[in-house]
Amino acid sequence: MKNKHFGYIFLFVIALAGCAKRGSITGGDKDVAAPKIISSYPKNLSTDFNEKTIKITFDEYIKIKDLQKNLIVSPLLKHSLTVLPQGGVSKHMIIKIADTLKPNTTYSFNFGESIIDNNEGNVLKNFKYVFSTGKELDSLTVEGSIKDAFEKKTPPFVNVMLYEVDENYKDSIIYKESPRYITNTSDSLTTFKLENIKAGKYKLVALKETSSNYKFDSKKDKIGFYNQTITVPDKSIFELELFKEEVGFTAKKPAQASGNRIIVGYEGNPKDAAVKTTYKGNPLLNRVTKFPEKDSLQVWVNPLKNDSISLTVNHPKFNKDFTVQFKNQKNDTLKLSSKDNVLALNGNLKVISATPLEKFDGSKMSLTKKDSSKVNFKTTYDGFNQTMDVLFKKEENEKYTFNLLPDAVEDYLGQKNDSIKFTFSTKAMTDYGNLKLVLKNVKSYPVIVDLTDDKGKVLYTRFVSKEPEVEFFLIEPQKYSVRIIYDANNNQQWDTGSFLENRQPEEVYHYPTEIDVRANWDVNQDVDLGK
Repeated sequence: MKNKHFGYIFLFVIALAGCAKRGSITGGDKDVAAPKIISSYPKNLSTDFNEKTIKITFDEYIKIKDLQKNLIVSPLLKHSLTVLPQGGVSKHMIIKIADTLKPNTTYSFNFGESIIDNNEGNVLKNFKYVFSTGKELDSLTVEGSIKDAFEKKTPPFVNVMLYEVDENYKDSIIYKESPRYITNTSDSLTTFKLENIKAGKYKLVALKETSSNYKFDSKKDKIGFYNQTITVPDKSIFELELFKEEVGFTAKKPAQASGNRIIVGYEGNPKDAAVKTTYKGNPLLNRVTKFPEKDSLQVWVNPLKNDSISLTVNHPKFNKDFTVQFKNQKNDTLKLSSKDNVLALNGNLKVISATPLEKFDGSKMSLTKKDSSKVNFKTTYDGFNQTMDVLFKKEENEKYTFNLLPDAVEDYLGQKNDSIKFTFSTKAMTDYGNLKLVLKNVKSYPVIVDLTDDKGKVLYTRFVSKEPEVEFFLIEPQKYSVRIIYDANNNQQWDTGSFLENRQPEEVYHYPTEIDVRANWDVNQDVDLGK
């Protein structure tokens, strides 16, 4: 009987197992919902606000992440908000206000993407807590977009600000004081929307800052602004173009680099700078050249040991005297070099001199092909950059040798070269491509047409006075971006803007897609500047 009873039980268990659904145990669907607000005290959108502490309750545990990067308080407060939890988790967010709030003012605390749930990291995006210390909430808006005035890509995290234009307003306010209202474009958007604005007159400014103090540092920050005062309410969509102002020229303290050379760092454009040197009250002859790839000038003098000279840097808006104490250091020696191992068919051989050259003897220079036949050439010398260009008619698939016999060149110290030769070659014409651009709907001439790489480096450029067709022959095969500059003042360069002069930068157009130029290809491309 016991065995029979046991058998029934065994069959019953087997039957249950067969009916059971097979599968693995799971925890259910993944939580993708952002934290929800259950309550807040005082209530969001309150009026007659006079509290120092705000408590917001959520339906789950939350964390605060990257608060300084995300939180935007508008209008700005003198003291930072205290927001809890800091480094922990809680179902409550506590906001403590240390400032004395202005009367009849609407405040907005935008938390961006700083509020996340504890388990899955789901973000409560752009939660705003808004209140008014007066009887009404300000509800007007100012909208627009941001673009870089010169570069193709617009930078992220641009601050957009409104300064109240009243009897106390001056343009210098952007350097010294905080704005009345502020917002941010975040890391992915190029549009902005300033909300909860009071009716009135404002100056609209955008800043891409190196340090977020909401004040314009012209040496470091990019700025964009609307030329005119705006009157809110205004339903216009404003476009602001960011640019870096040209810094006024200033020279830094000189430093000895060798027994005959001084380095002078600078800011701004050194084009019109002049350097005078005197030794014991008497004029001392010098040569001034550009330090390669650095914002510095090189001042070359006759060798000095354990003595000092006076050095004056003059510029139309800058003048300063310096004293340079010379220590016993080695003098620079004459050296010639070239980076041109493979020379472009539309390029020139560049010979770089380590010291400024003064004399050239063409009879001691020669250019030959691989069969030793001579090639006619001429040379030009760029004293500021210390480069000698060798100009000649180039043939494809050819090998060349540029020979300099002893004493072919002489530098300012009377040092002469030893025998030296430079060997280089050219490629076939079929290794290059040709590009013809047809410009359409050009607003005005002249324009500058740049071919750049994906980082914005200019590889080829043309100055176009009136022709709609622009040709680039024998260029390296690769993908090019096209940048077109409206050269309004006809100086063959892009000119930036100035806030204090209320001057916008020269207009720049970027062709939206890269142009693929391949070897042995002729590419014809229409560029419609009206689109």
